[in-house]
Amino acid sequence: MIVVFGSVNIDIEMRVGRLPRPGETLLSGDYLMTPGGKGANQALAAARAGDQVRLIGMVGNDNFGTFALDLLNEQGVDVSGVGEAEDEHTGCATIWVDDSGENSIVVGAGANLRARADQVPDALLTDKTLLMMQMEVTPAENWTLVKRAKARGARIILNVAPAGMVPDEVLRSVDFLVVNELEGQTVAAEVGLDVEQATRVPRALASRYGLTCILTLGGAGLLCFGPDGGWSVPGLPISPVDTTAAGDAFVGNLAVALDNGVAIDEALRWASVGAGLSCTREGAQSAMPHGDEIRAQLDKLPASRKLA
Repeated sequence: MIVVFGSVNIDIEMRVGRLPRPGETLLSGDYLMTPGGKGANQALAAARAGDQVRLIGMVGNDNFGTFALDLLNEQGVDVSGVGEAEDEHTGCATIWVDDSGENSIVVGAGANLRARADQVPDALLTDKTLLMMQMEVTPAENWTLVKRAKARGARIILNVAPAGMVPDEVLRSVDFLVVNELEGQTVAAEVGLDVEQATRVPRALASRYGLTCILTLGGAGLLCFGPDGGWSVPGLPISPVDTTAAGDAFVGNLAVALDNGVAIDEALRWASVGAGLSCTREGAQSAMPHGDEIRAQLDKLPASRKLA
């Protein structure tokens, strides 16, 4: 099964013609309020693709907390491990999306900073578990959980989003590292890797730490390097409406494919299609595709390229 330790938010999204400049106020005709948070988004993406998913995290003692979990419950995500923090607000993200589908996001962490590694029982960390983690909870709790999960034989996907420092010992423990260009360069710089071009980051990190590193490149697809080799996988040809959910759709669907024993090269293609489809709809969780939708579009993804 897939276990997700991560954030649970409410997203408030506004459409604008272009993103505002510093000091500028733009008017938006309306806004969309939906469940979000990287942990919750990735959990929902995995559940819609057809896997068994359990989410561990925290919400606040407020109406947003209930709303944040409603869709997850409806889609079959086990949220029994999501706690309620007294005197804390549920996390909230404000999202601006421009006419090209690009976005800027600010997150108020709220109760997410009260999520603790010990909320994840040892019984969930086995050699049959795929653990997904992101960077919207307290980093020290992530690192504590990585150590426990590794010791118990679980496989670990760490999505370094938003960008942050990842300790050397954590990089030696995770199996899959997923980053975008900014996140990849941040991780590399923090561990002393002199990598000027973001596209060289996955090979450098994979070589030093023995992990599989996946660098997402938006509409240009992704690069991946790991013990099983390297691949360049294109993006799904689409006209994007909203890219907010793309990263989380990618990670959630990658986890599903890997959890079901799919080889990494095919898992990357499945995840790339899932991410692309999410960009054709508004919102985060509301944009996550179902497994049959991904399956129907796989043959529309251009061929991958094996890298030396």
